[in-house]
Amino acid sequence: MSRRDSIQSRMRRLVAIFCAFLAAILMVMLALVLVYNSQYTGLLYNVTTASEFNQDFKENIDLKMYYYVIESQYSEGLPIEEVKAAQELARDLLSTTSQKDSLRAVTSVLDLCENLEEKIYQIEKTQNYDDRQMQLENNIYVLTAMIQEYMYNYLYCESVQLNLLQQQISRQIAAEIFLVLALTAALVLLLARYSVRLARSVTQPVVDLSRRAEDVIGGDLAVREPVRSETYEIRTLSEGIEQMISRINAQIQEITQKQTSLRRAELALLQAQINPHFLYNTMDTIIWLIEADRSQAAVEMVSNLSDFFRHSLSRGEDVITLGEEERHVRSYLQIQQARYKDILDYTICIDSGLQGTKLPKLTLQPLVENALYHGIKLKRGKGCIYVTSRGEGADVLIQITDDGAGMAAERLAELKWALETGERVGFGLVTVHERLRLLFGPPYGLTLSSRQGVGTTVTVRIPRGGKEEAET
Repeated sequence: MSRRDSIQSRMRRLVAIFCAFLAAILMVMLALVLVYNSQYTGLLYNVTTASEFNQDFKENIDLKMYYYVIESQYSEGLPIEEVKAAQELARDLLSTTSQKDSLRAVTSVLDLCENLEEKIYQIEKTQNYDDRQMQLENNIYVLTAMIQEYMYNYLYCESVQLNLLQQQISRQIAAEIFLVLALTAALVLLLARYSVRLARSVTQPVVDLSRRAEDVIGGDLAVREPVRSETYEIRTLSEGIEQMISRINAQIQEITQKQTSLRRAELALLQAQINPHFLYNTMDTIIWLIEADRSQAAVEMVSNLSDFFRHSLSRGEDVITLGEEERHVRSYLQIQQARYKDILDYTICIDSGLQGTKLPKLTLQPLVENALYHGIKLKRGKGCIYVTSRGEGADVLIQITDDGAGMAAERLAELKWALETGERVGFGLVTVHERLRLLFGPPYGLTLSSRQGVGTTVTVRIPRGGKEEAET
C-alpha cells in the first residue's frame, strides 16, 4: 500500500480540500462584509451626525432675533454662533454624503445658513424698528423654517438609504447562508466518499462522528454518549466534543440567567423612575411656578424633567459613563430642590478624571432618592446630600452621603444582610447592588454605613476600567 493510499494521505487530501473551500468562503464573505461595512458606516455616520442638529434650531434663532429686534432685556445678542454651528454641521455632512437627494438637502441647508447670516447682519445695520420687524418676519422666520425642513429631509433620505442597505445586506446574508449550506453538503458528500475506502474499524466511527458534528452545526446541543471506537484519537475527539457541548450548554444557561436578571433589574429601575407621584408632584410644582409668574423657574424645571427622563433612557444603552450618570442625578436633585427648597441642599463633586468611568445606568439616582426620602425628609430642619468620587487603586469609589435621620443599628444590619442575600428589603439598594455584582462580580457593589441622628453613607465600588478590568 503506497503512502498516497494511506489513511494519513487521504486525511491530508481531505483537509486540503476542506481548507480550500473554507478559505474561499471566508474570503468571499470577508470581502462582502468589508464592502457593506464601509457603506453602512458612512450612512450611519451621516444619520448620527445629522441627529445632532438642534431640534429647537428655529425656535431658538427666532426667539433670540425677536428679543434683539425689540431690544428686550432678555436679548443675548445676535445668534451668529448657532448659525455657524449649523453651517459647520452641514459642511461635515456634505463631505461624507453621496446620495443625490441627501446632497441637494444638505447643500440647501448650507446655502440657507449663509443667507440667514447675511440677513441677521442686515437687521443689525437697520435702525428703523418697523423695517427690522419686517425683515424678521419676511427673512429670518422663513429662512429658519426652511433650514429646519431641509435638515429633516436630509435625515429622512439618509434613513431611507440606510434601510435599503440593511435590506440588501439581509438578502446577501441569506444567499451566503445558502452557499455555506451547499458547500457544507458538498463537503459531507466528499467525506462520505473517502470514508467508504477506509477500514471498517475506522469508517463507521468516523461516519458517526461526522453525523454528530452535523447535528451540532444544525443546533442540536443535547449531550450524548461518545462514539464507540477502538481508535484512541476518534474516541478522544468524540468525548471532547460531548464535553465541549456540555460546557457550552452550561455557559448558555449562565449567560441567559445573567441577562435575564440584568434586564429584570433594569426594567424595575426604569419603572421606578416613571413614578406617577413624582411626575404629578413635579407637574404641580411647574403649574405653581407658572401661576406665580416665575416663568424662568418653570422653564428650568421642565428642562430638568426632560433631562431626567432622557438620561433614564440613555438611548437604549445599558452601560453609560459616570459623567452621564452625574448629569442624571443633577437633574433629579434640581427638580427635588425646587419642591423641597426649605429642607434640601446638595453638593455634587465628581473628579473630572473619573468622568469616563463606565457603570450601569440608574446606579446613583436610586441611592440619591433614598437619601432624600429616608434621610433628609425624616430630619427636622434643613439637610444636605453629598455626591463625591475618588480613585482607589484600580477601583473607583462613589459616595452618596446625607446628614439626615440616619438609621438604627438593627435596620442597618438588616439592609447589609439583604445586600448579601438578595432579599428584597430596600428595593433601590438591593437592585442596584445586584446589577453591579452581575456586571462586575465581587467585590464590587454597595457598602453601607449609618448612625442614627447623624446620617447615612452609601459607597459604590466599581472598576476604573469597567467590565473588562473587572474580568482580568
